[in-house]
Amino acid sequence: MSTSSPADTVKPAATLPGTEAVDPRYESLDLWAPGIRVEAMWEAQLAAVAAVRPALPAISAAAAAAAIRLGRHGRLVYAGAGTSGRIGVQDGAELPPTFDWPVERTIMLMAGGDGAFIRSIENAEDDREAAEAAVAAHGIGRADVMIGVAASGSTPFTVAAIKAARERGALTIGVSNSAGGTLLKAAEHAILAETGAEVLAGSTRMKAGTAQKIVLNLLSTEVMIALGRVHRGLMVDMQARNAKLRLRAVRMLRTLTGREDAALEAALAEAGGRVKTAVLVLEGLDRAHAEALLAEHGGKLRAALASLGA
Repeated sequence: MSTSSPADTVKPAATLPGTEAVDPRYESLDLWAPGIRVEAMWEAQLAAVAAVRPALPAISAAAAAAAIRLGRHGRLVYAGAGTSGRIGVQDGAELPPTFDWPVERTIMLMAGGDGAFIRSIENAEDDREAAEAAVAAHGIGRADVMIGVAASGSTPFTVAAIKAARERGALTIGVSNSAGGTLLKAAEHAILAETGAEVLAGSTRMKAGTAQKIVLNLLSTEVMIALGRVHRGLMVDMQARNAKLRLRAVRMLRTLTGREDAALEAALAEAGGRVKTAVLVLEGLDRAHAEALLAEHGGKLRAALASLGA
């Protein structure tokens, strides 16, 4: 007679998330020639890209709602554990240098805390109480947007963070690679990029991670565009803080205004390195009036220029 308890029983494969499935095609992977293995992994990456296509309408809807909610004061919050959490952190960390998104308006809720950015913290992903406490500690509320990322769609820390944030009135977005998990049900906006079994079973740093990075790239970039931080396909909210970025800023100003480099550099200096302000300075405004006009139009350069023309 068996003496195993329910906790000792391994779940049947049918109840596992798709990202944990074992693909029999790869059972002899370690016996293949290196070139064949690499090609197989590359093909799986292409499949991850394709898996995002059905999610595009959900990404668009979530980004539109997020841009409205964030307004001028809302914060963007990323929640996750392990690989999914680190991918979220990477996306959030790239917003300040790319779009001048304020660092103080970005919050990273990582299972296990900051130490988990570079190493695994045992049992952290199961700590629902830690997620709820973090949401409360940061005062996450109605002005904020939380993006929860979990390959399986059922990571306890991430699901608890999303639920707690939603209860406090925040807009919540769930990103998952497996249908049927609780994350997509808990979030107001559900984004599913179903990547299925990995070449290395359960290694969600591969297909699932690639799809997550694509989803977050699209989502956060669309939010920044909607908030006026992109103009004519250029990163006009980028701040010219070093030589490379100053050259890029001058190139942008040349593209946008057709002026000569001396005038561009002078305008950029007066504008404190801010490209949008420099464009308006080149239109004849001083820095204070340029900044006031941008603020009046929600930071959108196109609208500010249109008002000058009117």
